Amino acid sequence: MLHRRDAMIRLGQVGLGAMTLPGLLNVEQAQAAKRRQPVLHGTSGRAKSCVLIYLWGGPPQMDMWDPNPEAAEGIRSHFAPIQTVTPGISISEEMPLFAKYTDKTAIIRSVSHGSNAHEPSVYRTLTGGLNESLRVPRNHRNRNDSPNIGSVISAFSDSGGLPSAVTIPRPIGHEGVTYSGTYAGFLGARHDPMEIAPAGESKSGATHSMALPEELNHTRLLARRGLLNVIEEQDARLNADPAGQGYDEFREQAFSMLSSPAAKQAFDLGQETDATRDRYGRTEWGQSILMARRLIEAGVRLVTISWMYIQKSGNVANIWDNHGPFEGLTGYGMLKAKYGLPTLDRGFAALMDDLSNSGLLDETMVAMFGEFGRTPKINKNQGRDHWGACQSAVLAGGGISGGQVYGTTDRDSAYPTSKPVSPEDLLATIYHGMGIAPESEIYDAFGRPHRIVNGNPVTSLFSS
Repeated sequence: MLHRRDAMIRLGQVGLGAMTLPGLLNVEQAQAAKRRQPVLHGTSGRAKSCVLIYLWGGPPQMDMWDPNPEAAEGIRSHFAPIQTVTPGISISEEMPLFAKYTDKTAIIRSVSHGSNAHEPSVYRTLTGGLNESLRVPRNHRNRNDSPNIGSVISAFSDSGGLPSAVTIPRPIGHEGVTYSGTYAGFLGARHDPMEIAPAGESKSGATHSMALPEELNHTRLLARRGLLNVIEEQDARLNADPAGQGYDEFREQAFSMLSSPAAKQAFDLGQETDATRDRYGRTEWGQSILMARRLIEAGVRLVTISWMYIQKSGNVANIWDNHGPFEGLTGYGMLKAKYGLPTLDRGFAALMDDLSNSGLLDETMVAMFGEFGRTPKINKNQGRDHWGACQSAVLAGGGISGGQVYGTTDRDSAYPTSKPVSPEDLLATIYHGMGIAPESEIYDAFGRPHRIVNGNPVTSLFSS
């Protein structure tokens, strides 16, 4: 069965008025008939969807979820630990709202891998694949890449009015490069996550399915009026076009997404009350978390929030990479800035509140992690540097048993001392929670089978 997202990807490539769209869809249908279907091995996981808050840059484990008050000066966090609602679990004082939800979360303190470089670490934590060759600027995504988590989930999902995976507010990238590991790779464009904006500083287009015709400046229009207005304008253009009458099934399939009420509503934050928007925080990151909740409610299976900061210059900053100094701030100042811990704490709490109150938390997993952690030693700029040997990750909802910490680290939060978890294990755990076993198979363009991830799920994190 054709995925509607393919039509929109091609629509973005050729423009709304292109008469070749039905042909492209027919070609896709023919190719799909030849393509081997993925092989699903199911699990007991009950999550229908997942919100992945991806903290690009590398969040510091000892300043967030694994405080180390016994560490020596120069290593010990500047933030004091505070107790949480769960006896025996302490976290950073800079996350007082998160502390109210530890009864619903599992904190994995022992995630570990061997790379201290952003590019291969992003690739590995989002795909479960190893590619140590990735370096700026040679890491632009391509169709030889392993597919990321959203694309794998798309391969095991039915098509619908909205895509199975969405990335907001934009994929990871800078200096003209969109990172490998951020789309479907060898699975092909039909399983690319929908992107409503391209990576910052990138000349490449986004894989968004709400593309504008070439004659319109979509970047300016999106910035000024929002995606909802774009969809409505496209709908009006189609209705006013007499050639739109009598479209065959492929035309109707392609254009129906532009006028989908579900799409309009999901992307319309204006339907939320001012009080709700304020609870999430009136920042790009807070509103992205709110948007993720709305997309999950509309039926999207996985929403990835790529956390970054676009400077006034237009340059991209992966601000969890808190080496310091940055815009006059030390590394610790970066953590306390609007784009750091305050917004994360606020947005996460609002999301947990809403999912809990609506009953959706039982079937929605929430995950938070980055590509690596930070060094035990505080640098001269009062920040920390890259550290693949240890990081913390957070899972909640979707069958996760709350009120637990998995794995231990030494007193410097530098190395796991028990129950190490690889990035592959972490992804396998999310897949398991969504009913997809790691031995499930997907196929590349040559028909070769690939296990979705070479990791083992941490099944003890789930309630029986």
